Amino acid sequence: MFLFRRRHLLKRHTKIVGVASACLFGMATMLHSQALPTASRLGSIQVGAGWFYANPDFAQRNIQGMTFYSDINFPHNIGLEGEIHYSVITPTDVSENTYLLGPRYIVRYKRVEGYAKVLFGPGHFGLQVGSNPVPQTNTYFVYAIGAGIDVHATRHINIRAFDFEVQKWPGFPPHGLTPLSGSVGVAYVFH
Repeated sequence: MFLFRRRHLLKRHTKIVGVASACLFGMATMLHSQALPTASRLGSIQVGAGWFYANPDFAQRNIQGMTFYSDINFPHNIGLEGEIHYSVITPTDVSENTYLLGPRYIVRYKRVEGYAKVLFGPGHFGLQVGSNPVPQTNTYFVYAIGAGIDVHATRHINIRAFDFEVQKWPGFPPHGLTPLSGSVGVAYVFH
């Protein structure tokens, strides 16, 4: 009798432990007991294109063209930007194409990112056939200081509301060039 009772209690305890374990493991997914990672993303990359408008500081009329840019945004508001300005509309046949790269600092507020940047690289100055009797192209060192605002339209689309730059071409004879440019664009963001 004692042995029968012991088996009966053991069966009962096994069933209770089994049911309790099933309930515990079944509810674990609903409890979300694991902490979410605080820094799960290493950064983002955006690749975009747009239109720029510039005062070339050489001719009397402004130039316009395409701009291509790419940003790598790291945590802690630091990033890296590369951009190309390629002149398309040149009323006086003067083109100033730049290929710049440098750091940027980002300030985020909800869906808006304001940024400041310092870029360096080569610039190609061209006098094209048409208004100029002797066409030529020369390459100079260029640096630029700029700022702008990007707006997150969706998770993967950013609108570059505006970007303003002051460029300096220190080697351009006789005293250098200081073109001013502004641009707008749209970028795709890779997270």
